[in-house]
Amino acid sequence: MKVLIISDSHGRNNIMDRVIGEESPLDLIIHLGDLEGGEDFLEAIAPCPVEMVCGNNDFFTPYPREKIIEIGKYRALICHGHNYCVSAGPERLVAMAKQQDCNLVMYGHTHRPVIEPDGEVTVINPGSISYPRQENHQPSYIIMHTNERGETSFTLKYTQW
Repeated sequence: MKVLIISDSHGRNNIMDRVIGEESPLDLIIHLGDLEGGEDFLEAIAPCPVEMVCGNNDFFTPYPREKIIEIGKYRALICHGHNYCVSAGPERLVAMAKQQDCNLVMYGHTHRPVIEPDGEVTVINPGSISYPRQENHQPSYIIMHTNERGETSFTLKYTQW
């Protein structure tokens, strides 16, 4: 299974379209919020199922602020993260994931990528596909591969344009 994990597109739908085109075929797309009106566009171009949550800039979206999904042998809490003060660190979010028996948590909001295996809970943030804030200032996303045994690997990728 190949999963595209993106966040913080902030209405720059052309970038989502380009990344999806380059990474297809895909089995699942996860968007962690701040689409800013790009929800219908993403649903229309997606070559696979899409899981979305709303972010702090998604004022009129029908999507939930967080949800739990199953991916391989993972139980994942997905959210934007702003309600857990992730700009100060993911500790509150990780604690919530543990309370909900999740072994994976995915969030956005900080515009900085993270892949952090933490024994009990693996922490994932794809950064921003549109407005990166990490040192190299390149838009980023994560590809999650799950094999037939449910084992998973994560690859941080940067756009080259």
